[in-house]
Amino acid sequence: MTDKEFKAIIDELWNTFWSSGISNPISVVEQMTYLIFFKMFDMQEQQKDRKAKHFKKERHGFFEGREDLRWHNLIQETDPNKLLKTYREKVFPLLGEINAAFKDSVCLISKPSLLDVAMHTINDMDFSDGSDRKGDIYEYMLSKLATSGTNGQFRTPRHIIDMMVRLIKPTPQDKICDPACGTGGFLCGAYHYILESNTSDDMKEISPVLGDKLSDADRHNIDQNVFFGREFDPTMYKIGLMNMILHNIRPYNIKHQDSLSKDAQEEDKYTLVLANPPFTGSLDESDIDPHLTGMVKTKKTELLFMAKFIKMLEIGGRAAVIIPTGVLSTDSKAHTTLRQKLIEENQLEAVISMPSGVFKPYAGVATAVLVFTKGGQTQKTWFYEMENDGFTLDDKRTPIEENDIPDIIAKYTNKEESSKSFNVTYDELKEKEYNLLPSRYKKIEYVAPTFEHTPQEYVQLMIEAEKKSLALLEKLQEKLGGINE
Repeated sequence: MTDKEFKAIIDELWNTFWSSGISNPISVVEQMTYLIFFKMFDMQEQQKDRKAKHFKKERHGFFEGREDLRWHNLIQETDPNKLLKTYREKVFPLLGEINAAFKDSVCLISKPSLLDVAMHTINDMDFSDGSDRKGDIYEYMLSKLATSGTNGQFRTPRHIIDMMVRLIKPTPQDKICDPACGTGGFLCGAYHYILESNTSDDMKEISPVLGDKLSDADRHNIDQNVFFGREFDPTMYKIGLMNMILHNIRPYNIKHQDSLSKDAQEEDKYTLVLANPPFTGSLDESDIDPHLTGMVKTKKTELLFMAKFIKMLEIGGRAAVIIPTGVLSTDSKAHTTLRQKLIEENQLEAVISMPSGVFKPYAGVATAVLVFTKGGQTQKTWFYEMENDGFTLDDKRTPIEENDIPDIIAKYTNKEESSKSFNVTYDELKEKEYNLLPSRYKKIEYVAPTFEHTPQEYVQLMIEAEKKSLALLEKLQEKLGGINE
């Protein structure tokens, strides 16, 4: 099934929800997510059953004693009224058993015809090509949210997440946190990279994310101590939890919490931070963590989150985060103070500016990726001016051949210079008052003009041209004289 066909199915199902009275876009996404989750959860259980059978091990699965509630059995029900009754009264409450965070979830589907159509539509979707397809579905559903941009929320494109993850290279020993995790894209991306980088070459044909080189201790650590997330929005929190569960991440350390609040104080705790925090939004000033305002006196969320990143990392910990370009250059005291701390008290390794169309259709804001290590002092910073990310920069975001991301990943390790990248020393940064706009430092190469002739040849050509002009003038005067006579 092609992406176009998938999108057409989602569009049709979306319209079915709307025509059935569920018109709030967030509610549509939430209810569709629950259904997709139930199908994928049953598929995971079936896979575990097959694995246990293959190794001749006894297994007591989640649905033991209630096999009739599994998706592949439930979908056989031919009476829509019975289907709805079973779903609402028996299946939906299972969410709370799967994860306590879902205990208060509400089933908004009240029409038998809607549930019947929705379940059969989702059942016909082919998820066999793994997490990428699930990611496509999630991303497309989320792109339809009319409320995108509220409180600064918008989705980070998966190819941008992939770029940032490959720059920072997470390992099974890291403690990775996204303090504004939304639907969990960065954590899922980091998990995918860990599996991919620990899959033997000869096993990649079976699955590029098999992770066969991981030890039992590695897998236990990944389950318990690697992934951490915080999300303030309750609906995004639930969707994020389900997304991570479907990507086989055990979300023990994902919390419904405001990362900027007093209750969320964390210091020197994580080895990696990956994030794209809200750039705008309302704040309860009385509840802001005083440790953050102690670093930078401001109410701006993008600056408070930057302070949060620095605080929460342990010494030597690394971060790859997205910020609006205003953070790079605004000359307010708060902005300048934050940049000074970032450069003088940490190692700012890279500033990758991105074109403003990267986040369309959600927003047209210009952004940049900052990569830094906590502690020490910046000696030099690598700048890269991304011009293309593999898609058109309009609302349609159509795939194109021009793509700087592979070049960014290739040049990042050695901080190679090119027509789009260059290095800036600490002294240069300090001289420019810690301004981080690439245009303030980009070196303009002088290209000497080339001449077709030597100076002597040009003089001779000018003399000959002047002679021709005089001759033409004399002829013109003769003709004019003849006319006058």
